[in-house]
Amino acid sequence: MRSTKKTVEKHPIHVKSGDKVVITSGKDKGKVSSVKKVITSENKVVVEGANMITKAQKAQGGNQGGLIKIEAPMDSSKVMLYCPACEKATRIKYEVVDNKKVRICKKCGEKLD
Repeated sequence: MRSTKKTVEKHPIHVKSGDKVVITSGKDKGKVSSVKKVITSENKVVVEGANMITKAQKAQGGNQGGLIKIEAPMDSSKVMLYCPACEKATRIKYEVVDNKKVRICKKCGEKLD
C-alpha cells in the first residue's frame, strides 16, 4: 500500500520570528512587516498583517461568533529580509564572528543580528 501523503523537503529558513521582512509577491507585495511565527516543517512563515483570510468562528463559551480575520501562513520564499541600514529588501550572507554565526546584508555589509 502506497502512502498518498505529500512529503515536503525541509530547507533552512532565512528568517527568524521577530525579523522585519518585505513581501515579494502576491496581494501584499511591497509590504514591510514583522514575522510572527516560523513553521519549519512546512517551510512557511506567518507575517503580521499580511495574507489575511476571513474565517467563520462559532460562538463558544462567552465569546461571540462571526467572521474573524487572521493571518495565514505563506511560503518563506515569498519574503525577503529588510535591512534597516539601506532600507531595502536584501539577501543575506553568513559569517562567523567571535565563534557566532551572524547574518550580514549583501548590499551594505551591515550586521542584521
